[in-house]
Amino acid sequence: MRWALVKVCLAVTVMVVVAFAVPLGLVIREMARDRAFSNAEREAAAVAPALSITTDRDQLERVVASAGSDAGMAVHIPASGDAAAVDLGRQRAVADDIATVRRLGRASTTEVAGGSTLLQPVALSSGEIAVVEVYVPEAEVTNGLTTAWAVLAGVGLALIVGSVAVADRLGVRMVRPAQRLVEGAHELGEGKLGARVPEEGPNELRLAAVAFNAMADQVVQLLANERELAADLSHRLRTPLTVLRLNAASLGDGPAAEQTRAAVAQLEREVDTIIRTAREAKPQTVAAGPGAGCDAAEVVRERMTFWSALAEDEDRKVRVAGVDRPVRIPVARADLAAALDALLGNVFRHTAEGTAFAVDVHNGEDAVIVLVSDAGPGITDPEAAMARGRGSGSAGSTGLGLDIVRQLAESTGGDVRIGSSVLGGTEVRIWIQLDARAPVRRGHRGSMRRRRPGRLVSTFNRPRSLP
Repeated sequence: MRWALVKVCLAVTVMVVVAFAVPLGLVIREMARDRAFSNAEREAAAVAPALSITTDRDQLERVVASAGSDAGMAVHIPASGDAAAVDLGRQRAVADDIATVRRLGRASTTEVAGGSTLLQPVALSSGEIAVVEVYVPEAEVTNGLTTAWAVLAGVGLALIVGSVAVADRLGVRMVRPAQRLVEGAHELGEGKLGARVPEEGPNELRLAAVAFNAMADQVVQLLANERELAADLSHRLRTPLTVLRLNAASLGDGPAAEQTRAAVAQLEREVDTIIRTAREAKPQTVAAGPGAGCDAAEVVRERMTFWSALAEDEDRKVRVAGVDRPVRIPVARADLAAALDALLGNVFRHTAEGTAFAVDVHNGEDAVIVLVSDAGPGITDPEAAMARGRGSGSAGSTGLGLDIVRQLAESTGGDVRIGSSVLGGTEVRIWIQLDARAPVRRGHRGSMRRRRPGRLVSTFNRPRSLP
């Protein structure tokens, strides 16, 4: 489309330039010729008054010399009575042309070697007709013509180049939105559900971009509904299973108690398998758009209400911080609840009764950090634990909980890190980026700083204490 538009504009401009430049060039040539012969007529007119007064050769020679054209002017006076014919200067025109001008009594031009001559008749006092011949060289006829034609050609070429440049820019303006539409369709087909097309360009392409973005939003919404349903399923199934496992552990000894605990463990494994299969079949997670998301503080308070009751049964100390004011994050409510349940479920699953744990929320300008820490034995190999979260379960852990947390953080451009808690156990830091397009400076061991240097918002290993 772009080159087609350039070719059309080039052809039209060339035709217009030729249509105007050729006639204009001919007009310029005629103007140069008329200028040369007008000068010759003025020179001939300067001699005419002297001829009407006298035909004396000496006097005429002085008049011709004073006109400044003695080299290219000739005067032909016919014989009259006793007076002989007088010819001054070099004659270039043939005698027949001079006789014709004398007989007809009007000026005429004729071609001679090296140029042209102007033959101007002048009436003498004796009634005879003298002829003044003025030579006009070819160089004088074409004087300035080459320059004028060069300027005209330059202007025409500039018009052609300018039209091609304008056509190319217009073509880019038309083609670029179309290319972006194609690229957006390819990205959406590859699973990049955040692909959108700028609504710009001609009206037709703008409408196409609007339709594409609406379609992409609809696809994202449908997938988000499925994702929220999967997260809700994870939340609804894993949390009761944790309660069942804890209750089964308190049944004591006996065949019935062992069978109950074995059944609960088998059920938990089967549920983990089902949820893992659903998550692997689920399309790429898409971060919530502007204006979407949830209040992290509210979700933390809600989930800690549930887990605090279980913690009280197991004599665990619990601390919650940073939830006294709203903290908006671009994450679906169900996703954050599922991630918190996964981490807190791991605390109850992998630490002994009476082990304290804490949940802190740190709100920064560019990101929000959620810290889940405990006073358990800790994780000896954090990298291996995160690796299990990206694949199948191993080393006695399914890795499903960390996988849920990792996908939540990475959907916003953040990440998850595992470190040592000041409580003596494990600390899992969930870094939730508020705007994935804005670069955030990260300091030592995962510290977060705002764009304004020197002002620390939160750190990974910030000292805390349980009440």
